[in-house]
Amino acid sequence: MSDFIERAKFSCALGGALTTIEGIPRAVPIVHAAGGCASALSGTYNLAAGYRGIGYCGGNMIPTTNIAENNVVFGGEERLEEQIEATLKALDADLYIVVSGCQVEIIGDDTVAVANRYRNRGVVGASTPGFSGNTYKGYDAVMTTLINNVIERADEKDPAAVNILGVVPGHDVFFRGNLDEIRSLLASIGVKANTFFGTGESVAAIRGYGSASLNIVLSPQAGLDSAKAFEREHGIPYVTAEIPIGPTGTEEFLRGIARALNIDGAVVDGVVARETKVYYSFLERLVDIYADLDFQRWLIVAADSYYAHALTRYLANDLGWIPFVTNIHDIEEEHAQARYDELFRDVDSRHKPLVLFERNPSELLEEVRRAWPDNHNEKYYNALSPAYVVGSVTERGLAEKLGAGFLSVAFPVSNRVILNKRIAGWNGALTLVEDLITSLVSSR
Repeated sequence: MSDFIERAKFSCALGGALTTIEGIPRAVPIVHAAGGCASALSGTYNLAAGYRGIGYCGGNMIPTTNIAENNVVFGGEERLEEQIEATLKALDADLYIVVSGCQVEIIGDDTVAVANRYRNRGVVGASTPGFSGNTYKGYDAVMTTLINNVIERADEKDPAAVNILGVVPGHDVFFRGNLDEIRSLLASIGVKANTFFGTGESVAAIRGYGSASLNIVLSPQAGLDSAKAFEREHGIPYVTAEIPIGPTGTEEFLRGIARALNIDGAVVDGVVARETKVYYSFLERLVDIYADLDFQRWLIVAADSYYAHALTRYLANDLGWIPFVTNIHDIEEEHAQARYDELFRDVDSRHKPLVLFERNPSELLEEVRRAWPDNHNEKYYNALSPAYVVGSVTERGLAEKLGAGFLSVAFPVSNRVILNKRIAGWNGALTLVEDLITSLVSSR
């Protein structure tokens, strides 16, 4: 029996490249591929990432070579040169990034070499054929191109500056809000965070990110290749961390970065004490109704590795929900699955979550049903209720079948609009709780 992905939660590498470029202010992608690739892939992230929009030059505005049969037979590099020239004349930008699709890579067009002929006019290139991987691969390809060709080398490093890697625009549907929150968190302990895609970023600013003293990778699947390129090209070391959500995760994040940068722990102590007090001053307003209406829930989390553990730990350790199943859909290698599974040791709940690595929603439903015994007409039977599913819009059907509450937070998200909403940090956790509980009381 052949294996297939029932409902993909990623695009190909070219899609990852496009959503990354669209996150950079005044950057224009130039796509060397067949007609339809650019608009279809850009549209995926414009619509399914909380309706983020097309950015400075996305969607149907993306310049593309639109290669045809004669280009496949005789090569398409001349057509790419034509498109680059036309784009430079028609579109004003601070940076042009040429990216490639499957067809031109198969026939041997050297997209990067063609782009390099226009380096003095602000053009760089990245090899991003869809068959090379998923969204994460495209993100790292674009970021590595920036690191190698755009970011300037700096002999002197700023000991209080860091670069944030692994946050894929659009794939993290809260990327703008989360990056702004992380920048604020790090500023509270005296650290300047370069976010690439946060509010106020620019190509001019990105050029100077070689002066940072540390790179922080927030995803197990995206950003590691970029961090290694930064270390190789600019001599900047990296650490891995998890996106901070809530008091427990945020304190751990700040203390880890403080240790890496040799910041006095007393500085973090003061920030944690102050922000935790503020956090609970808001959360305590919910205590009475939370207890009276019994808002504790059995928890099912279905997300990629960027969010799955962080969400489970917050909702179990800080909010007090009961973790039942956590499904991670983007890790296929067994050794990587085992390593990620180890993270759940810090979930404090007496009921430890069943950690799964299923790609398909229907398989997840079957796993949930297998994990909870069926009612065989027993007189006394405890159903999986009340339950709550936190995942992507794809899991909405799972929640309906279980009679559970539902909130979409992980890509794809097409049932809510997201502007500057965030779930990172203390503030983001409060927003997350508001959304979770609002969905429970919205019909009252």
